Amino acid sequence: MSKPKGFEKPTGFRDYTPHVVSKLRKIERNVLECMERWGYRQIITPTIEYYDTVGVASSTSDRKLFKLLNSRGTTLVLRSDLTAPIARVVSSMLKDEALPLRLSYHANVFRSIEEEAGREAEFFQTGVELVGDDSPEADAEVVALAIASLQAAGVSSFKIAMGHMGFLNGLLEEVIPGQTAEQEQLKEGLLGRDYVGYRQSIEALQLEPKQKQQLEAILRLRGGKEICTHASELSSSAEAAQSIAHLCAVFEVLEAYGVSEHVLIDLTMIGDFSYYTGMTFEGYAAELGSPVCSGGRYDNLLQQFGRALPATGFALKTNRIIDGVHGITIEETKTVRIEYSPDHRAEALTEAARLRSLGHNVVTSLLANEKAETTSVTSETTADQVEQVIIYGSKKGGN
Repeated sequence: MSKPKGFEKPTGFRDYTPHVVSKLRKIERNVLECMERWGYRQIITPTIEYYDTVGVASSTSDRKLFKLLNSRGTTLVLRSDLTAPIARVVSSMLKDEALPLRLSYHANVFRSIEEEAGREAEFFQTGVELVGDDSPEADAEVVALAIASLQAAGVSSFKIAMGHMGFLNGLLEEVIPGQTAEQEQLKEGLLGRDYVGYRQSIEALQLEPKQKQQLEAILRLRGGKEICTHASELSSSAEAAQSIAHLCAVFEVLEAYGVSEHVLIDLTMIGDFSYYTGMTFEGYAAELGSPVCSGGRYDNLLQQFGRALPATGFALKTNRIIDGVHGITIEETKTVRIEYSPDHRAEALTEAARLRSLGHNVVTSLLANEKAETTSVTSETTADQVEQVIIYGSKKGGN
């Protein structure tokens, strides 16, 4: 393998130019302020965690974790999400705090996906976790907050697709009971949006016409509140019935929030079926075909850290919003430039400090000798000026 050139960086990583950083920081500030107004407090966790704790508990597959060894030979990982680290903190440092807990975050995460074209190995997530409440109200809160957060991030046109893992689990166990491998294959088809492969998997099962119809019908269960009735008629499973009742209760709360026009029920939406346990959702911006946010209920995670609590949350895929959505605009920075000759240095730098204390952006530089004349100093600098040049000095040899 050839030695990398001086300007090269590892595949999957990127540099952020000043303009992009300004956009990232504005989105971060807007979204975190929105979350704070909903009662969510920001938390920061380490970039590196133990593989045997956070690594194995993460929703990220093992092959996508960045692993490293410390000096004692212990396997560590770069965090691949924030949910598992926050679960660790909730189960330890925050164990005496009153429930429910509302926590927010913004951080970079790492996933080893270098061979996947166009994907990033390091990216930013901004999200929340609501811990200790398993009600439809809690699930509706995180969906409503996801909508508010997308709007705060400048995403003006989007849809939230919302499903429930329990409905699919109940339906599959009713139609093909005990056939775990076959159930997993069908879930894989739905997770990958491979509906052709999903139908082929159904054909391979050689089911009765009614059973085949039940499994195929789930592909048509997308829409508004009417999906609640259609889904209830599709399965007699107690788990499926309980799940659809919960999901429809969530939708009713979203109607009360006044945001249901952004939401559609999609019972093919299952998220990561090894991780989520209940309601799941994804948000799609009009400009992009891939999700700009995702979330759902994960009631089994915290018990891996010794504290069995229900939890739900979501994360914005901040990099996709930066690159593909144009709702956030960055105004050009207004700058005052002060140039000075050596004998006027103290006076010029004092003025620069005064202007900065008033909130102005100021750059300073030593006056070039070839400057012809002394420019009069204007001390009444105002914020609505695009740029002002102030010169302290004179021609070479002058006063």
